[in-house]
Amino acid sequence: MRVGITAVRRLRFDDGTPVTAASGIAPLGDGWLVAQDDATHAAWQRPDGVARLRLLPPVEGLDRFSEAAGTKHLKPDLEVACPVEADGLPGVLLLGSGSAARRTRGVLVTLDGDRPDVRAADLAPLYGAVAERLGVPVAQLNLEGASRAGDVLRWYQRGNLAAGVANAGVEVPLEALVAVLLGRAGAGTVPLGAAHVLELGEVAGVGLAVTDAIALPDGRELLAAAAEDTPNPVDDGPVVATALVLADGGRVLDVTPLPEVDGQVVKVEGLALRGTDGAAVHLVAVVDADDPELPSPQVDLTVTPG
Repeated sequence: MRVGITAVRRLRFDDGTPVTAASGIAPLGDGWLVAQDDATHAAWQRPDGVARLRLLPPVEGLDRFSEAAGTKHLKPDLEVACPVEADGLPGVLLLGSGSAARRTRGVLVTLDGDRPDVRAADLAPLYGAVAERLGVPVAQLNLEGASRAGDVLRWYQRGNLAAGVANAGVEVPLEALVAVLLGRAGAGTVPLGAAHVLELGEVAGVGLAVTDAIALPDGRELLAAAAEDTPNPVDDGPVVATALVLADGGRVLDVTPLPEVDGQVVKVEGLALRGTDGAAVHLVAVVDADDPELPSPQVDLTVTPG
């Protein structure tokens, strides 16, 4: 598999403040919706600028959270952004990591013309069921990536070699999940489909772990992975390597290092499909710099899966 970078941008809102901790990206209207895992609002990137879009109400009066400020435990930790439809309207589904009780919420953004509509719901019963299906202790749950394959969401647990937790995925019917966000069903009614484990290997003794995924037109998937040296799903640690993984269900077909940006290893936490051109796949990715003062890089990637 060949992976190349064709462009790098630093994301900032129209007022010049940085888009930080970018953790997911999905198409919305004429642009992209970028989730921030340290904030209650997303960045709606459009041809004429980047605007804030509120997803959740403030938490204890705050809209941004950080370890330095002692507020990291309050953040909603939205890690997944996936394109969906709801009542015939295009939209984006955003999901928390589930790594703490505050992080089990989902958000649905739909677009009627040029007007976004935002709905949120507590999905704690669903997160509990996913942990049980994957055999992951609730304290180690960390659902950081997902891809859409037709009417199914493939939702991924970010593994942790140090804690003995595997990378694993479970299939969730999108229609049933969207119905919960629309207020038409309870979170405990969403059925779960097949589950599988992914063996991604390690770098310098640190296991590669899934940070996001994107389905390809042929049914295979590309997954972003990072080898981050941390003992648990909450604390950040040094990222010793990152990779792009080609997979087919539970089978890993190829693992290729992601190119560095400005001489640095970058932790890609969001992937979206721009399109395909013959054998080449064009992706847009967002990077979490794990620094509340730095704007998140947005990277255009061209991948030839082979």
